[in-house]
Amino acid sequence: MSAIRLLVLGAVRQHGRAHGYQVRNDLEFWGAHEWSNAKPGSIYHALKQMAKQGLMIAHDVAPSTAGGPPRTEYELTAAGQVEYFKLLREALVRHDQKIDELTAGVGFIVDLPRAEAIALLKERVAALEQWRAEVTRHWMPPDGGSDEWGHIGEIMKLWVDSSDSGAEWTRGLIKRLEGGAYVMAGEGRRSMDVLPEGAKNPYAASE
Repeated sequence: MSAIRLLVLGAVRQHGRAHGYQVRNDLEFWGAHEWSNAKPGSIYHALKQMAKQGLMIAHDVAPSTAGGPPRTEYELTAAGQVEYFKLLREALVRHDQKIDELTAGVGFIVDLPRAEAIALLKERVAALEQWRAEVTRHWMPPDGGSDEWGHIGEIMKLWVDSSDSGAEWTRGLIKRLEGGAYVMAGEGRRSMDVLPEGAKNPYAASE
């Protein structure tokens, strides 16, 4: 999957209708340009490409007051909604995705019902545990060590440690969700603010 598709679909969906500059501002405010490929060119390309694919409708609105061309606003189609939730669920459940994909999924996790989000994260833990078991069963030496493999053994250590830390973090999020953290889909209105009130965002263009 592509993190930029999920990010752009999610940003447009939050507004209902949004133009490219709004989407870019949102993603930069979230710092997405630091941890993903959500650069300005990628954002505008994704908007145009997904409009061609029928995932968005492009609306031409009034020209700018400076006399420029009409500004295009984008809105998700029914197919775009389906694609958004498919990518969101995939980002949360897979154990082998890139960190930007997981980060994007966590950023939009509140768009899912609480029970579904918890179930997806539990699937992720199970997949991480299965991957760890496969690594230790098929790749680690019988004595459980990998030092005799030299620096190649560090790869196995990396895989095992990554599985352990990923599962631990996911269990923590599950516990927080089970404890009632965050306002999930269907639980009432929630703020679109990313940071606590008064907190400074180093990525916001206005700060």
